[in-house]
Amino acid sequence: MTTLSPLTLASYIPSKKPRMLVVDDEPDNLDLLYRTFRREFKVLRAESGLAALQVLAEEGEVAVIISDQRMPEMKGTEFLSKTVPDFPDTVRIILTGFTDVEDLVDAINAGQVYRYITKPWDPDELKSVVERASETYDLIKQQNEALHLAEKQSKLMVSVGQLAARSMTTDELLNFLASSFGQILKADACALVLTNQKGAGCYGEVDEPMTAASEMVKAAIATQTAQAAVNIQSDEAKVSEALYAGGTQCHAVVPVTYQDQPLAALSLQWNTAYATVGDVTQLLSLIAPQLALCLKTSVA
Repeated sequence: MTTLSPLTLASYIPSKKPRMLVVDDEPDNLDLLYRTFRREFKVLRAESGLAALQVLAEEGEVAVIISDQRMPEMKGTEFLSKTVPDFPDTVRIILTGFTDVEDLVDAINAGQVYRYITKPWDPDELKSVVERASETYDLIKQQNEALHLAEKQSKLMVSVGQLAARSMTTDELLNFLASSFGQILKADACALVLTNQKGAGCYGEVDEPMTAASEMVKAAIATQTAQAAVNIQSDEAKVSEALYAGGTQCHAVVPVTYQDQPLAALSLQWNTAYATVGDVTQLLSLIAPQLALCLKTSVA
């Protein structure tokens, strides 16, 4: 089960033990770097820039890269520059045993190198730099997550707000909303089900009657409280429900009410086994009042 949620950036997997990559063509240096940081980090190793690129291709993003500058086939600065497009948030540190001012200045100015350390390095200095680099990575990720969440919230609000300027039938309106919410939240199925049995909007593989009759939708409407379930395929009590036969792993339902009167339920399903969808229900609960007003004024 992934630690991500539908509102989390796919590249960001929080961990108590962050990952780092050390790159040096001298095995002794690699071993020394590994021993220095193995307690605080999961340390990946590579003996060349090309090998390091392969490690990243297989292992994915790391918080910190420490690379030697003078290596055969590819300089450290050249290797680090190649990591920027795929891993822009990774913090990069270069180790250099000589003065190659032009390469270092160009790399630093281009944002490819966070710091450079001269060889032989001072262990305490290197530890301090790496600690700050890891903190910088976490801060960047937190800021990106906040921006990512704000962007999704803005898109959802805009989708609802657009309806005031559009002339739609009830079916068109419900399908527009279900499609917008489903796509923005990357759901495999999304349904906006009216409580008065006057219809529903659907996105993805949705069984409308089955969704309307599901226990979670009925509970959300009856209690006017958002419902969420994760890891459904491992839950004996839920996996037997026909609604989840297609492989649904997560299900979130948010009631849409106007002046304490239930108008609809917004149901979203994902086939990915996210650890949480609670952040989705929190976000949708913030938008539900505006959605309720839209439905009250637009749906007869």
